Amino acid sequence: MQIPKRRKDRPLEGVRVVDFTWVRAGPWAARWLATLGAEVIKVEWPENMDMLRQNRFTVPPGVEPGPNSTGQFADTNAGKLGLSINTRHPKGLEAIKKLISVSDVVIENFSSRIMTRWGLGYDELRKLRPDVVYVSMAGFGQTGRQHYFGTMGPAAQALSGLTHQSGLPGKQPAGWGWSYLDDTGGMYGAICALTALRHRNQTGQGQHVDLSQMITGITLTGTAFLDKSINSREARREGYPPGNRTVWPGAPVMNNYRGPIAAPHNAYRTKNGGYNDWCVITCLTDEEWQNLVGLMGSSGWAADEKFSTLEGRLAHQEEMDQGIEEWTKTLGKYKLAEVCQAAGVRAMPVQSSEDRVENDPQLRHRGMFTEVKHPMLGPWKFQGAPFRLDGNKVAVKGPPPMIGQHTTKILGDLLGYTSEELIAGYEEGVLWPESTPKFPYVQQAIEEEEAKR
Repeated sequence: MQIPKRRKDRPLEGVRVVDFTWVRAGPWAARWLATLGAEVIKVEWPENMDMLRQNRFTVPPGVEPGPNSTGQFADTNAGKLGLSINTRHPKGLEAIKKLISVSDVVIENFSSRIMTRWGLGYDELRKLRPDVVYVSMAGFGQTGRQHYFGTMGPAAQALSGLTHQSGLPGKQPAGWGWSYLDDTGGMYGAICALTALRHRNQTGQGQHVDLSQMITGITLTGTAFLDKSINSREARREGYPPGNRTVWPGAPVMNNYRGPIAAPHNAYRTKNGGYNDWCVITCLTDEEWQNLVGLMGSSGWAADEKFSTLEGRLAHQEEMDQGIEEWTKTLGKYKLAEVCQAAGVRAMPVQSSEDRVENDPQLRHRGMFTEVKHPMLGPWKFQGAPFRLDGNKVAVKGPPPMIGQHTTKILGDLLGYTSEELIAGYEEGVLWPESTPKFPYVQQAIEEEEAKR
């Protein structure tokens, strides 16, 4: 087994990242650095492994559950290398410091006191590598009275105000279902690392990036801040939050897409009428409405003069939506969107997860998903970047690491540890817990080192 060769066509080619992150936000940031070409080494310890490795609910059907087979961990950590090491053991800490001395970026998302307690804080590490880029992604940052609080995405999301703006009119805050703050924080973390690397390239100086995941959520609440500062109104009031419809003053409190600048503007059932059979149609102008009328049949109900203007359509939305849906239910959602777009009407199918991964021709053309062979999951599709660089898609470099998969290669090939030192590391509980059974690939790596003696 060899450390994957670096790709020449990736902008972070030659950058090495030591990744101490876990769960979602931090690993997501490091994952994008890996996708952009960096060599990312994920540091783990089997006795306290990443929570996503323990999430049995994301193990695909037919795959044996285990820390190396969870789908969520796989996508969040694609393209990284895996190092198993006990940083609390003196020899483990020594090895980690050697690794950091030949690395460019350190990234971590523990609460603010943890890394310093381990002897791996920024002040300590810049003695080893003065130009190191050190990205901290604590839930509440490194300063302030809450800086040492532990948190998870949904908790930080509540403090940010996002949860306050969620849900249905007259109901309790519902949250967002998924911890979007982890994804937002992760993307900000990647941006911060890139910014600090740019600074280092220009000045030769490293930086300590202090990112607060909670505040990344606040950046998404700009309209609520503006409404409060200008109109003295709270995000939760009579009729608000409005559910899943667009917010427009004076619009009826209904859980749909209606608003005063477009009609029709809604999601309509399509052929078969199943759970995922919907298509969104929007007409912003009277001309677009007439194009839609032409598709539905100009001699029918839609030809009535009361629908010819935006004001008329807004005043008769119930009747209009019922009539439109009678027509949309005759076509599949993809065919419906196709004929509407061809006629100059804004329409798109409402896509499920399966639709996006398996059926969407635009995502397929853009190369959004790349199939990579995973030792446990088999052929597995991983999402790439939503952008291209110089016309080239930015896809994952490889599968995620199995825990401790590349330990001997990283310490031996990169840091010069001998086979005797590596074997001693396993025997002394530095590279693998003595009480934890070794996976076959770990035992194989040990046997390969023994054969070299």
